Amino acid sequence: MRAAVSLFICCAVMTMLLVPAPTVIAKDEDQDWRKREAVAKEEVTVDDISEEIRFGREVAARILGRYPLYENDAVMKYVNLVGRSLAMNSSRPELEFRFAVLNTDEINAYAAPGGYVFLTRGALMRMKDEAELAGVLAHEISHIANKHVVRELSIKAKEGSSTAGLARMIGGSSEAARATFSQAVDKAVDMLFTSGYKREDEIDADRTAMQLGTLAGYDPLALVRYFETLKAAKGAKAEILTGTHPSFDDRISWLKTEIAAEGVDPGRLQSYKERFEEVQKQVK
Repeated sequence: MRAAVSLFICCAVMTMLLVPAPTVIAKDEDQDWRKREAVAKEEVTVDDISEEIRFGREVAARILGRYPLYENDAVMKYVNLVGRSLAMNSSRPELEFRFAVLNTDEINAYAAPGGYVFLTRGALMRMKDEAELAGVLAHEISHIANKHVVRELSIKAKEGSSTAGLARMIGGSSEAARATFSQAVDKAVDMLFTSGYKREDEIDADRTAMQLGTLAGYDPLALVRYFETLKAAKGAKAEILTGTHPSFDDRISWLKTEIAAEGVDPGRLQSYKERFEEVQKQVK
């Protein structure tokens, strides 16, 4: 499992210098989006961020303990290129986001604190274009950027920092500190695989995903299209996702409402269907 995590990190680092610059839409409102979606400023240190990443690495190891990595360098590189172009616009520039595909037919995606994002092979095969891939990756980036797992675990220090308490807990050498850390990881994994996020966190992540995608030049309706595809899908592979997320009808509705409210013109933006299909052909 540790070896799988190391491979995951190495593949991500190798692609870091190849990430293209995002296609930012030149509108004043876009800058307002970034301001609105930025996480409230907190008194966090470099050590706090480092320990958040360490915590996320443990959660990522649990994910990789359940599903193996999909070992295809071309697909891994492509997903990292798309993911990193989106992460450039996130509210967490201090994080180095890493992306990987899990070798399972199940349809889902996962985010671990600190910048670890996973997409299943089954989810990738249900997508029709790069904009849909961007929408799903942006949704997971948003969970990390807005600290949904860390905040839900109520890990707070006396000074009010949600990560400072986490840093002390992880750094603690006592048996009690180690047990508390392990329990927190267990709760985070349960959120990802069983209980799911709060409804308001899913709404937040879907909205921010649409905005991140738009800032990178992707069709904002892509995530709506993907949800419509999954809504029509039958069987256990799709039910894995519906078990931990709000209904597709709800998510489609609130996304369309947000797109209309922001006045985004989908016709100006891209889906990149052809190059996505070329990569998708390599997925078996």
